[in-house]
Amino acid sequence: MKVTVSRKAHFNAAHRLYRPEWNDERNDAVFGKCNNPNFHGHNYELIVSVTGPVDAQTGYVIDMKILKDIIYEEVEVAFDHKNLNLDVPEFAGVNPTAENIAIVIWNKLRRRLDYTMALEVVLYETPRNFVTYRGE
Repeated sequence: MKVTVSRKAHFNAAHRLYRPEWNDERNDAVFGKCNNPNFHGHNYELIVSVTGPVDAQTGYVIDMKILKDIIYEEVEVAFDHKNLNLDVPEFAGVNPTAENIAIVIWNKLRRRLDYTMALEVVLYETPRNFVTYRGE
């Protein structure tokens, strides 16, 4: 029997969507106001879900305190109040779209969790725009 447990977190970060090899007109056409050269910010909401068997001794899939600490260390400390383009090494050469942010977060968390557990990351860039990544 497998159960999914989830933890919510949030962080605030700035970014700019653009491709340096494209000219200004193409970047504006594709990314619109998200291509602001002075960057723009979001209040990101994150839901991390871990699926696995319930441990017979503890009754846990994962101790939520451990999951909370991993999310704090790998995401909140690394991304909160940062410029993703300039301050976060994982985005060197990677356009920090919501899709790519979710993939980076998933990779950072995956290495800290038991590989027998499934991992899902849901990242809300706005209350209406969100992405889901399961490592597929």
